[in-house]
Amino acid sequence: MTPTQLQHISESADAVSELIGAGDLAGASELLTPLAVPEVVELFDRLSIEHAAIVYRLLAKGRALEVFEALSPGARGELVGALRNVEVAALFAEMDPDDRVWLLDELPASVAPKLLRGLTRQERGLTAGMLGYPQASIGRRMSPEFVTTHSDSTVGEAFARVRGALDSAETVYTVPVTDAGRRVVGVVSLRDLLAADDDVRVGDLMRDALVADVTEDAEVSARRMTDFGLLALPIVDSEERLVGILTIDDAARILKEEESEDAARQGGVEPLRRPYLSTPITRLVRSRVVWLLVLAVGATLTVQVLDHFEATLAQMTVLALFVPLLIGTGGNTGNQAATTVTRSLALGEVAPRDVRKVLSREIRVGFSLGMLLGMLGFGIAGLVYDWHIGLVIGLTLLAVCTVAATIGGIMPLAARAIRVDPAVFSNPFITTFVDATGLIIYFLIARAVLGI
Repeated sequence: MTPTQLQHISESADAVSELIGAGDLAGASELLTPLAVPEVVELFDRLSIEHAAIVYRLLAKGRALEVFEALSPGARGELVGALRNVEVAALFAEMDPDDRVWLLDELPASVAPKLLRGLTRQERGLTAGMLGYPQASIGRRMSPEFVTTHSDSTVGEAFARVRGALDSAETVYTVPVTDAGRRVVGVVSLRDLLAADDDVRVGDLMRDALVADVTEDAEVSARRMTDFGLLALPIVDSEERLVGILTIDDAARILKEEESEDAARQGGVEPLRRPYLSTPITRLVRSRVVWLLVLAVGATLTVQVLDHFEATLAQMTVLALFVPLLIGTGGNTGNQAATTVTRSLALGEVAPRDVRKVLSREIRVGFSLGMLLGMLGFGIAGLVYDWHIGLVIGLTLLAVCTVAATIGGIMPLAARAIRVDPAVFSNPFITTFVDATGLIIYFLIARAVLGI
């Protein structure tokens, strides 16, 4: 949306909140009527959960379902908690199986059985089957509702199957081609079917299929799908039988969620799972306080290092002036390396087995940065204070940048190797670690150069 549109939505949200506060629900409903579904979603993101639940009840049934499906998973979970049981049950029954699983992942485990009991036997079977796959797997994000065709079918027969599944299939723009055992042998696009005569065999039009295993990490599958520019990705089980399909909109949603989570943890906070303006203050505090406590405990290492080298500082007090510069430079260098490698991990450009290559590259990068910054530090500190002090600062910047880049580069790989989120090992922990290490390097070099 443009800045003007966002400003309009913000003003509408304020107006709706005022009308609801005054009890004028008719006026609030009138304000909502001209808004498109994306605009209503943006408005939801600016309302408290209590007001969002009231606004949801003011929407027509069909429009309400569209809005609900367009909300983020976290916002859906919050909204469900604010609605009555009968409303939730009706809404749950109208959702697609993959959207139901997204929602159940945001709700307490005790809620799932109650909601599943309200479904038909067929819908309950589809949803429960997806819940049986691992938490972060693509099996919990795919759609089990799809249309297929066979290689020996004609285009006319394929069209008949597609038309018959228009109301139930997640997508018809990419149609998997399967054999008698439901194994994927290729895919055919709706465009190719439309361009061909009715008596042409599907086998003559289909192309090789890129598939994903149902237990594969959802982010990996979504990333591969977008890298190849696919509209849909067939999902197969261990016996290579087709069990679901991932569409481009679901892949985009998966990547958005993962990137938001990584960005939050790299900054030392827990993901909010819903828009900032509609997140309660207590939730914001909880998302930050744990990390602050962890980092505060880690910072005691820095205090202990300073205490250990107190005598060194007492003999040359000018050294204390450069402490913020050195630990700040080291932390920033480590964060840059960690962010670069974490992003490369997410894109599949590197893997834990590439640790030696990454180590070699980051040592050289860190050394080069350290040389540039070290020469600058040597010149400035030497001119302002003393050339011996300049030499200490220059050598320390060289060493700290090399160490920080090396540690920052390999920590995400180590995290992935032990199946921990690489973002957790990134900026906050690297900064704390490099602070303490950088000070040790600084004072050891100062002692050696200055003879104190």
